Amino acid sequence: MAAGTEAARDYGGGVTASVVVTCLIAASCGLIFGYDIGVSGGVTQMQSFLTKFFPEVVKGMRGAKRDAYCRYDNQVLTAFTSSLYIAGAVASLVASRVTRMVGRQAIMLTGGALFLAGSAFNAGAVNIAMLIIGRILLGVGVGFTTQAAPLYLAETAPARWRGAFTAAYHIFLVIGTVAATAANYFTDRIPGWGWRVSLGLAAVPATVIVVGALFVPDTPASLVLRGHTEKARASLQRVRGADADVDAEFKDIIRAVEEARRNDEGAFRRLRGRGYRHYLVMVVAIPTFFDLTGMVVIAVFSPVLFRTLGFNSQRAILASIVLTLVNLCAVVVSSFTVDRVGRRFLFLAGGTAMLLCQVAVAWILAEHLGRSHAAATMAKSYAAGVVALMCVYTASLGLSWGPLKWVVPSEIYPVEVRSAGQALGLSVSLTLSFAQTQVFMSMLCAMKYAIFLFYAGWVLAMTAFIALFLPETKGVPLEAMRAVWAKHWYWKRFAMDAKLDAQVNCL
Repeated sequence: MAAGTEAARDYGGGVTASVVVTCLIAASCGLIFGYDIGVSGGVTQMQSFLTKFFPEVVKGMRGAKRDAYCRYDNQVLTAFTSSLYIAGAVASLVASRVTRMVGRQAIMLTGGALFLAGSAFNAGAVNIAMLIIGRILLGVGVGFTTQAAPLYLAETAPARWRGAFTAAYHIFLVIGTVAATAANYFTDRIPGWGWRVSLGLAAVPATVIVVGALFVPDTPASLVLRGHTEKARASLQRVRGADADVDAEFKDIIRAVEEARRNDEGAFRRLRGRGYRHYLVMVVAIPTFFDLTGMVVIAVFSPVLFRTLGFNSQRAILASIVLTLVNLCAVVVSSFTVDRVGRRFLFLAGGTAMLLCQVAVAWILAEHLGRSHAAATMAKSYAAGVVALMCVYTASLGLSWGPLKWVVPSEIYPVEVRSAGQALGLSVSLTLSFAQTQVFMSMLCAMKYAIFLFYAGWVLAMTAFIALFLPETKGVPLEAMRAVWAKHWYWKRFAMDAKLDAQVNCL
C-alpha cells in the first residue's frame, strides 16, 4: 500500500476543467442504462401497454381471487424486460475484443447509436416481436457503453479522485432512472399511447451520448495500446493540465501496456491462471453479489411491487420516483466520501443496513399481505412502512454497492486483462439480471414475502466476503495496484505468481 500511495504523490496534475468535462461526457453513458431500468418497470404495469400486448395479464388482474403476489406473473411480459440483459451480456464480450482495435471512445459512440435505434423500434412497436427486437438493440447498446465507460473513467481520472469520477457513471445511471420514472408518471395519464412516449423518450439520452462521444478523445492507455504514443501523451497532458509534469505517470502507462503486449493473446485464458486467481474471483463475485442484493429487480419492478401492495398506478410510480430520488442523493454523497473513507467501509456499512431493511420488509409482508387472515391489499400504515424501509435500503445501496460495483472492478485489473475482466464481469452481471428479471415475478408468486429473506441471505454472504477478501484500493494508481494484492493476507500467495504466470501463458 505504501508503494501505491507514494506513486500517487509523484504523479503530476490534479482536477482540471478538461478532465471534469471529459469524464462527465463519458459518465453520461450511464443515462441510457438508467433510463431503461426506470422505464421498463413502469411501462409493464401501465393499463394501455398491458391491454395492447398482454391482455391475459389484465384479465388475470381482474379476477376477484387473484393472489396479491401473482398479479403480474407472466413469462412473456417479463421477457420484454429481460431480453435487454441477455443481449447486453453477449455484446459486452464482443465489445472487449473490439475495443482493443478501435478504442473506448468508438465503442461508446457505437453503443449510443444502437440504443437510439432500439428506442425507435420500441416506440413504434405494433407487436411483441418488434418490442423484443427493440429491446435487443437497446441491450447491445447498453453492453457496449457499460463495458467502455467505467474503464474510460478509471483510466482518465487522477488516481487520488478516481473513485469519485468513476462513481459519476452510477450517478448518471440514477439520473436516467429518475428521468424515466418521472416520464412514466406523466405518460401514464395519456390513454392508449402513453407507453409509446415513455419508450420513445429513450432517444434523448441516446442522442446525448452519441453527440458527446464525438467530442471526447480516447484514453491514454487505449491510445498507447493501439500504437498512438504521441497522441496518448497529448491526451494525458490535456486532462492533467498544461503545466503538469506527466512523465512519471506516462512512463508507468507505457510500462503497463508493454507488459500487456508481451502477453497480448489469451486474456480470458490468462484470467484462469494461478497468478490471476484473485482477479477472476472478483470478476465473478462482485457482479454476482451486486445482482443478488435484489436491487436490480427492485429498481426495475418497483412500480409493480407497489401495485402488489395495493397502490394504484399513479401512486405506484410516484413511490418509485421517491425511491430513485433517495438513491440519487445517496450516490452523490457516496461520490464525495468514497475517496475519503475508502471502499471497504462503504461496502460493510451499506451491507449491514441493507440486511436489516430486507428482514424488516419480509416480516411486515408476512404479517399483513396475502395471508388467510389478511386483506388482498395492505393497510396504508404498513404500506407506508414498507416504502420507508425500501427508501433506507435504497439509500444504503446507493452509498455502497450501487456506485462501488462500477468503481472497484474498473480499477483493480492490470492492463493486460482490464478489458477482458470488465467484459466478463459485466457479462456475468447482465446474465444474472436477465435470469432475475425473467423469473422474479414467478419467484414473488411462489416465495411471497420470503423473497426478501432470500436476498437478505445473499447480502449477509457478500458483506462477509468483502470483510475477508477485498483489499482497500483508494488512492492507489492503476499501475501500482498489484502491490495491494501482494500484501493481502490471502491473495498474496497468488499475486506473487502473477508475473511468472503471465510469462508461461505467452509461450
